[in-house]
Amino acid sequence: MDIVDANTRSQMMSGIRAKDTKPEMIVRRFLHSNGFRYRLHDRKLPGTPDLVLPKYRAVIFVHGCFWHHHPDCDKAYIPASDTEKWMHKFQTNRTRDERNVTLLTQMGWHVIVVWECELSARRAASQLNGLKDSLHHLQVTDR
Repeated sequence: MDIVDANTRSQMMSGIRAKDTKPEMIVRRFLHSNGFRYRLHDRKLPGTPDLVLPKYRAVIFVHGCFWHHHPDCDKAYIPASDTEKWMHKFQTNRTRDERNVTLLTQMGWHVIVVWECELSARRAASQLNGLKDSLHHLQVTDR
């Protein structure tokens, strides 16, 4: 049972962004300032990756820890109300994420997942530099 009525819940949920989130913008600004060029939200690819770097044949998903239920993360909690619904939702999201990674890998793409918690003030520099290094080590592809 939800603790708020359906209209209130609908209004709350409609305010949640799917694109251009704060974590995604952090990654985008960092990559662009380091010379990487990318396309955004390519709907032709499975899972509509947040960033597509064709030159490196790489895609990046910037996952919110809550919505994608990041294992062992404090932000990946199960809400106290309507827990069964939420557990089903998180499992569906994880299954979809795994399927998309598999499909993209089979298509020859390098898949990188960046988690929201990895972009905290304390960890961001290290994680973003690791991302940059990972991309530099990928073979540049000819289009």
